[in-house]
Amino acid sequence: MPHIEIKCYPGRSDEQKRLCAEKVAQAAAEALGLSTSTVSVAIKEIEKENWKKDVWDKQIVPDEKYLYKKPEYKM
Repeated sequence: MPHIEIKCYPGRSDEQKRLCAEKVAQAAAEALGLSTSTVSVAIKEIEKENWKKDVWDKQIVPDEKYLYKKPEYKM
């Protein structure tokens, strides 16, 4: 029962976020051999000026060994 959390800059509509969540859930379910009914997806908006301190420094850097897809940008 995976829970997926997406963080992004603000600016997407609720419809865009729903579509993204649905596609991510479908991809995860297919890749992991699960039903989409077992997948949950959260989307949290983080202001651009807070990205480094709230996401990069607190989650990306400390969890680097767990990242199967690493960002292609540097902070």
